[in-house]
Amino acid sequence: MPRSALILIAVAGVYGALGVAAAAAGAHMSGDPRLATVATFLMLHAAALPAVVAASAALGLSWLALAPAWGLALGTLLFCGDLLVRVIHGSSPLPIAAPTGGAILILSWLALTVGAVAGAIRRRAV
Repeated sequence: MPRSALILIAVAGVYGALGVAAAAAGAHMSGDPRLATVATFLMLHAAALPAVVAASAALGLSWLALAPAWGLALGTLLFCGDLLVRVIHGSSPLPIAAPTGGAILILSWLALTVGAVAGAIRRRAV
């Protein structure tokens, strides 16, 4: 497995741990509903990243096949990072980070879809 794929799986582990921490903080330290959103997004993408890496392996594990996984990792970082900064500090120095992260997440999921459909068409044509 390529090094970049292993890095993505490690990122998933960090996101999973942070997701549990955010859920615990939301339940025990703060009633801010944004913590629940952060926990949900981190846990969801912690589970999704290894699955996307595995799907990319089915498509050949090229840099292009791994692009949706990198997009999910970056989008999650921007989206959740911005929300956490807002919870802790009340505002964000990069107010466009959460919407940018959300847009990257949407585009990454769509890129995964396009890659899967293209792979299915390519296999059917062979």
